[in-house]
Amino acid sequence: MTLTSQQKQELKKQAHHLKPMIQIGKNGVNPQQIEQIKIALQNHQLIKIKFNNKKTQKEQLTQKITSQTESELINLIGNTIIIYKEKSEK
Repeated sequence: MTLTSQQKQELKKQAHHLKPMIQIGKNGVNPQQIEQIKIALQNHQLIKIKFNNKKTQKEQLTQKITSQTESELINLIGNTIIIYKEKSEK
């Protein structure tokens, strides 16, 4: 899944009013959080994740999150990321 810049821009607009669904704390990203993120993406497609700690590692953690959840990074602003995954048809 590769989104065009126009699609990403539209998703940024849609995410503007969203509140972070997942908080990343001092323990970083663990398997339970990855499962929570997968469930949130399945239910909502577009979510925000906030880094409360590990702020210096947010780029690496973002890469880990997007690869393990098969999602796409829409934006990283400050300590918050917006990710998107198209709903799978089940």
